[in-house]
Amino acid sequence: MAVNTIDAGMLKTMFLAGAKNLEVKKEWINELNVFPVPDGDTGTNMTLTIMSAVKEVNSLNEITMDTLAKAISSGSLRGARGNSGVILSQLLRGFTKGIRERKSLDALTIAQAFEKGVETAYKAVMKPKEGTILTVARGAAEKAVIMAEECDDLQAFFEDILAEAEAVLSRTPDMLPVLKEAGVVDSGGQGLVEILRGAYEAFTGKEIDLNFETPDGTSVTRISPQAEKDIKFGYCTEFIIMTSRPFMEKEEKEFKNYLSSIGDSIVCVADEDIVKVHVHTNDPGLAIQKALTYGQLSRMKIDNMREEHQEKLIKDAAKLAAAQAQEEEKSQPPKEVGFISVSIGEGIAEIFRGLGVDYLIEGGQTMNPSTEDMLNAIDSVNASTIYIFPNNKNIILAANQARDLTKEKDIIVIPTKTIPQGITAIINYVPEKTARENTEAMLESLEHVKTGQVTYAVRDTHIDDKEIHEGDIMGIGDSGLLAVGDEVMGVTKEMIRSMVDEDSELISVYYGEDVTEETAGQLGDELMEEYPDCDVEINYGGQPIYYCVVSVE
Repeated sequence: MAVNTIDAGMLKTMFLAGAKNLEVKKEWINELNVFPVPDGDTGTNMTLTIMSAVKEVNSLNEITMDTLAKAISSGSLRGARGNSGVILSQLLRGFTKGIRERKSLDALTIAQAFEKGVETAYKAVMKPKEGTILTVARGAAEKAVIMAEECDDLQAFFEDILAEAEAVLSRTPDMLPVLKEAGVVDSGGQGLVEILRGAYEAFTGKEIDLNFETPDGTSVTRISPQAEKDIKFGYCTEFIIMTSRPFMEKEEKEFKNYLSSIGDSIVCVADEDIVKVHVHTNDPGLAIQKALTYGQLSRMKIDNMREEHQEKLIKDAAKLAAAQAQEEEKSQPPKEVGFISVSIGEGIAEIFRGLGVDYLIEGGQTMNPSTEDMLNAIDSVNASTIYIFPNNKNIILAANQARDLTKEKDIIVIPTKTIPQGITAIINYVPEKTARENTEAMLESLEHVKTGQVTYAVRDTHIDDKEIHEGDIMGIGDSGLLAVGDEVMGVTKEMIRSMVDEDSELISVYYGEDVTEETAGQLGDELMEEYPDCDVEINYGGQPIYYCVVSVE
């Protein structure tokens, strides 16, 4: 019998199932990043975005179409991270606008909501690119409109929408040459397809585990707020046994009894030839030693809960002190101008502080801040006008979204795509000028900054006519791959050669946490010798993943 409508309860289940499927596939989606860098984060960004909505949905006391729509929209907007996350939040925002006043949804209503979602998302992106998540969303929406006119059977309706989304996704490499060269489909589009697939499977009645990981994407053992001395067993120990012989009920009982003798909080779940184990104990070695009698071990994880508890106490005290300082600052009259900058690495953070930045948002390459992070920063800066420097092209949309959600303060987002651009923009701020004059000066200054970043490849691929192998060192510039090799400083120098021209005056190098001061100093000496007409600055950045961040002005 055909199903022609869904109610709020079914929509909630489909939304949660879509979110769950995305969460399960996030690491695979991360690997679809065009550049094989270790911070490919599309899957993570989309997952954290939708998890923010999941949290709000799961906190609802009453499920109606209106409350569900508001929870999905609000949660995803505030939790949006990265370009893919912001676009996803806008797709959800537009979709929920189209259903809010309905008690049930038929094919026509869902198709119209799909259209509204696509329209909203396209408006959020200044220069929409085809071959991305937007293209996949539009293809799905157009198919929904066609199907709504042809049939009212929702199973056929959803099945054809999913098939069309997959078909459009498969064509994204033909729309973006860089995808074809790298041999991947668009990662954001893949993420959207996984959400649609999870929702469709829930509609068809497939049993889906709707337990979610914690918001940061990792499983965490929570410590209750008790004194350290009350933690009886200090090590949270987890592993999987790949059994070498049948693990029957007798063996399971015997193993659980042993674990009970050395700890508590025991979980031991056997599934064919795999056994998942969790135990709190003071001697993880004993648990591991016993487990080895049943087979090989994998995914071993041991956390010191007493240490975690101490760190939590310290962090809580620091947060309290910071909150008190912020409240004291808020009680003062607002200053005219404030600055918020995204930063990563203690050296770079120190540089921004020295330039007068009021609030630093930790993040960037390894974890894109959310719209909520931006809003919290805006709330913390007691100023009438606030400049935000995203310093990463994948954070600009989240900053713009925070600006649009802020009513009480004048927020100006300077679309800096790199740390050096952010530093240059702030240096060009002149207190005596108006906000408009300063904004124009900052934007103009960005045109004179070339940026390069040196990191390592996490997979084999082919980009810009260059063969890349896992472990290779890559120098990536503003417009693409500039150098590839097997030695960090050699690649850095080759990258800089492609950046310097006859108009270049300043070369700045920010070396990361994996580069020694001695090595950086030697690089500086070699650059001064090779480019006598340029000033050379070597700065400690302390950033992870990227050995060197370089700017040429």
